[in-house]
Amino acid sequence: MEIIAFVFFGIVGIYSIFILWLAYWFRRVTVSKNQAPEPKTNFSIIVPFRNEADRLPELLHSFTQLNYPRTQFEIIFVNDSSTDDSVSVIQNFPALSFHFQIIDNLRKSGSPKKDAISTAINSINNEWIITTDADCFVNPDWLTAIDSYIQNHELSMIAGAVAFSAEDSFLHQFQQIDLMSLQGATIGSFGIGKAFMCNGANLAYKKELFLDLNGFDGNNGIASGDDVFLLQKAVAKHPEKVHYLKSEANIVLTKPLDEWKLVFHQRVRWASKATSYQSLFGKILALVVFGGNLAIVLGLLLTLAHLFSFWTWYLLFAVKIFVDFSLLYQTGKFLQPKSVKFFLISNLVYPFFSVAVALYSLFGRYEWKGRKF
Repeated sequence: MEIIAFVFFGIVGIYSIFILWLAYWFRRVTVSKNQAPEPKTNFSIIVPFRNEADRLPELLHSFTQLNYPRTQFEIIFVNDSSTDDSVSVIQNFPALSFHFQIIDNLRKSGSPKKDAISTAINSINNEWIITTDADCFVNPDWLTAIDSYIQNHELSMIAGAVAFSAEDSFLHQFQQIDLMSLQGATIGSFGIGKAFMCNGANLAYKKELFLDLNGFDGNNGIASGDDVFLLQKAVAKHPEKVHYLKSEANIVLTKPLDEWKLVFHQRVRWASKATSYQSLFGKILALVVFGGNLAIVLGLLLTLAHLFSFWTWYLLFAVKIFVDFSLLYQTGKFLQPKSVKFFLISNLVYPFFSVAVALYSLFGRYEWKGRKF
């Protein structure tokens, strides 16, 4: 058992080095302030949707509250074979004083969302594209913050934060802590200069960059990854032109899912793309995180079987939770969630959840928005 303990502590030690490294560089990504005197950028906002009639009103309302000239942005809603009243919700929503259009998704690959974005890009003329999701809602200064950053930097892609508007239930709080860890790793990787992850609910890029990278060619057979694969291609070709906009005005909010099955399938969808990462750093980090969680899971199972010392496992878990807190605390200060509850129990459940998701993503199928992948 001493050898096993040594191996487990070695794995968690490597995990700790990586997480502390991310936490250190998280602080080095400076918070941006709006500095442009007047808006200049014209945006085309792409919103793919499928059966989002219940959630679209919140997004539409947030669009009506944008502090940005109505003549300088348009919204392209891409209908991905919705069977509910989503189209009617958009068409009949009051006070939509900006230009918008609803187009049908032209399916060409195994990824509905990539197809939706590619379909929309063929029908826009503005230089800058922003993608977001139909179940989100945006800050009134969202476009102002992005425009200000564009005016003050030479760049072609901007990644931004996404956070949950979570309730106090354990399921919601668990998802919130999980997303905080992903956002922390995202920002930290930008600080290190090895960006490999972003969120398509808040991603801006030039149309010419998308065309220069040949869009999603090379990974459009994978259902997920409209965001990270495009980011990794951009970083590989134009690293100096890919930035992270760390601004409170640029945080896009969404709501957590309400069923464990949906959460599991969503995380499987996210995890399924890790083996296809172009970023070596991203692959190594995914493996290190998996190893750190697996060590906690196996340690506890061996403890319950009376084959491992409880206090040894407890120390192992304490080291991991302390290291995780160093990154989560900073991320929470930036994202400013309404509340963070169930921290300890979430961190106990998470290794089991994470390992199950990782293993299932290698061999199992998942369902998302009524489709099986």
